[in-house]
Formats: sequence, C-alpha cells, structure tokens
Amino acid sequence: MRLLSTGRLHATFELGDLRVVSLRDGYIDMPPTRLRDEDGCALAELPAAVPLAGDNLRLSVNAFYVTDGTRSLLIDTGASNAWHDPTMGLIYEALDEADVDRAQITDVAITHKHEDHVSGLITPDGSEAFPNLERVWIGAGDTSVFTGRLAPLRDRVVPVSEEVAINDWATAIPSPGHTPGHTVYDIASGPSHLLAWGDTVHVPTLQFTHPEVTWELDNDQPQARAARAALLDRLTQPHHYVAGAHLDSPGIARITPTTPTSYTLTYLAPSTT
Repeated sequence: MRLLSTGRLHATFELGDLRVVSLRDGYIDMPPTRLRDEDGCALAELPAAVPLAGDNLRLSVNAFYVTDGTRSLLIDTGASNAWHDPTMGLIYEALDEADVDRAQITDVAITHKHEDHVSGLITPDGSEAFPNLERVWIGAGDTSVFTGRLAPLRDRVVPVSEEVAINDWATAIPSPGHTPGHTVYDIASGPSHLLAWGDTVHVPTLQFTHPEVTWELDNDQPQARAARAALLDRLTQPHHYVAGAHLDSPGIARITPTTPTSYTLTYLAPSTT
C-alpha cells in the first residue's frame, strides 16, 4: 500500500488497482473515564503514553472512500451537524479537497449507527449528501437509526446479517460488540487487504498495547473485546492494513504483534489527531 498524496483534510493511497482516500471529518474530545478495565470499571490510572487535550482524550474522526475508477464506496460519513460541535462535519470539504464528486457515490457502507459515523448522509441544510445514492449498507442490528432526519433513506438500506460481498473488491463482515450491528469492511486488491473498522479501537495509543481495555459506550464490552482480538489477529497477516475511524488521521496503518497479547501500530502517513 502506497501513499500518493496528502492534503489538509485527505490522504490518497494506492491499494493494488484501487485508490483509497482517507477523509477527515474532524475530531471529538472525550473524558478518559470512558476507558474500562476487564471488570468494566474506569481505569484507575491512564498510562503516560496516552496524550490528553486538556483533560480529555482527542479522537480523530475519519471516513474512507474507495474506487476502482468505475465503482466507488464510501465507508462512514462523519457527523454533518448532528454533533453540534464546530470541530466536526468537515467530510464534504474533505471530499472537495480530494476532488471526489459526491454525485458519483452510489454505495455507502456504515460501520455502525452512532452519529459521528452515519449522520453525514444528510447535509446540515437537510438535503441528501449523495444525490445518486442507491444503497446504504449497515449491520442488521443497527438499522433502527434510520428514523427522523435519516428516514428518507430507509428504503435504500441493505441490512448486513452475515458476511456478504458488496462488489468484487469489498466485503461486509459483521463484528458486533460496540453496537449490535457493528460491521467492518474488507477491501481487497490482489494479495492486499485493507480492513476498515469503526469503533473497534477508540484510543490507539492504548488499545493496541492493551487490547483488553474497552470503552464505556461499548454495548457489550466482553463481545467488543473479543471482536477486537479477532480483528487484530486477522490484521497480522501479510499484506493486511487497517483503516480506523478513530485512529489518528489519516488513520491507515500496519499492525504487527509485539507479544501474544499486544501489537504495534505503524502509520503509513504522518498522523495527527
């Protein structure tokens, strides 16, 4: 996987015959008390390696656009104006910066139902962000989100209840735990694979060295922990890369094991939160 170009809000990579564009929607600040130990309690002490912005954890929010030159897929959509935070909702500017025409996007794949991943389907003025959208792929356990502002898209929702091909290079894989419908997306070209996940990891400076640490908002913390362990093991295979919604922007990296239960993350481009 090779970095081709970068901008303020995007980075473009080559994955075999595919182009992958990381898109920065912004960032959110969360209290460290969101982190949980194996008993479900807030961590007694935050390791010194975990940086803070003031008193908070700063989580980058990323989405990913993939194209073979003819077909394209957008994975997650950012928050639009649903988060009521000026640090979010930059995905439309990021798409423009990357010279991606929103009218060409017919398929959107959502990792899970939370606002910072799905709300960008609708722009702040209430219009559909992707005028030629045909399908919205999302885990079957998360389809209840398509009410209110998202209700007009309900008839285009494709519920994912088992591993299913979206096209000949993208596969949806259920990975519940953070939410009942949390889903990851495997992008493949030749021997190379890019696994795009949503909230499998929230704090990359901690949860690769200590993958047992969970998040307060995980719907099922033991299930989320098990899902993370399985995905991390999968990503240690040759030619496998990760694209993470809350990894430091642009959020694309390699994972290597350092011990049987911990991993090292190596970004493919200079990162920032």
